[in-house]
Amino acid sequence: MERVPYDEFAYFADNAAEAGLPYSGPPTVERTSVEVRPGFRLSALVWSTRRPELLFLHGGSQNAHTWDTVALALDRPLVAIDLPGHGHSDGGDHSMLAVEDNARDVAAAVRVLAPDADAVVGMSLGGLTTLALAGVAPELVRRVGLVDVLPAIVPDKAKMISDFVNGPPSFPDFDAILARTIQYNPTRSESSLRRGILHNAVQLEDGSWVWRHARHREAEAPTAPEPADVAQRFERLWSVVSGLTVPLMLVRGMEAQSVIDDDGEAELLRRQPTARVEHVAGAGHSVQGDQPVELARLIADFVPPR
Repeated sequence: MERVPYDEFAYFADNAAEAGLPYSGPPTVERTSVEVRPGFRLSALVWSTRRPELLFLHGGSQNAHTWDTVALALDRPLVAIDLPGHGHSDGGDHSMLAVEDNARDVAAAVRVLAPDADAVVGMSLGGLTTLALAGVAPELVRRVGLVDVLPAIVPDKAKMISDFVNGPPSFPDFDAILARTIQYNPTRSESSLRRGILHNAVQLEDGSWVWRHARHREAEAPTAPEPADVAQRFERLWSVVSGLTVPLMLVRGMEAQSVIDDDGEAELLRRQPTARVEHVAGAGHSVQGDQPVELARLIADFVPPR
C-alpha cells in the first residue's frame, strides 16, 4: 500500500507556473484556527502578516486552497476560511447547507481574523454564506463578490455538481478518486485536479481515500434537509440581496457547468440595478479553478488595493 505524501504549502510554485504567474519564492501563508463556539473551531489560511483586505469563502465540498492561484495573482493580504464541515474545520453540529448557521460561525471567525476586510468573496455555497453573513453581521460585509451563484437554484444546471458531490463515500486508491474528479471537471487540467484532490481528500490507514467533507457526513444533523427545503432556504436570501446597501459584483462562468441562467441574472439586476455583472469565457461553475487570473483581475478592479 503506497502512501502519498502531502504538504499543503508545497504546491504554490505549481499553481503559479500553470497560471503563467511570476514566482519568486513561497508566499507568506499560515494555517490557523478560531474557536467560534465551545468545542467548535473553524480553520483558515492567512495570506501575509498585514491586515487582511479580502475574505474568501469556498464552495460546497471544497476548501480554502481552492483560492490559492487567485491569491497568488492578487498578491494582497487576505484570509480564506474553511467552511464548517469542510477542509480542516470542525463539522457535525448542523447541516453543511445551513447557510445561516454557517454564517454565524464564519462571523465569529471573521471578527478575529479579518474584521475590517474590504470585501467578502464567496463561490457557490460560500457565496450564499456571504449573503447570509450580510444578513446576520452586516458590519463585516463592505462589498459582496458572488462567484457563479445566486439564491435561485436551477436544478438541471446543478445536477452535474450534485452527482459528483453525492458520489462514492470512499475510493480504493488515488487513481480512482482522480478518475472520477477528471470525469466531472472537464474544464480543468489534470495537474490542477491532482493538487485539488491532495488538498481536499485524505488517505486513510488502509490506503483508501475519502473527501475531507465526507468525513462529517454521518455526524451531520440527524435529519438531512430535503432538496425542496434547501431550495426554499436559499431563495430567502433574495431578500438579503434586495436589502444590500454595499457594492455587489456577480462573476458568472459562461460554460455549460455554470449554475446561473439568464433569468437569475435578470432577477439580480431587478433587485440591485447597480450590481456589477461580469461574464467569464472559458469558465464553468468553478471560475477560480478555470480562470483564476481573470477572476483575480476582476476582484482587484472591484476592490482596489489600500
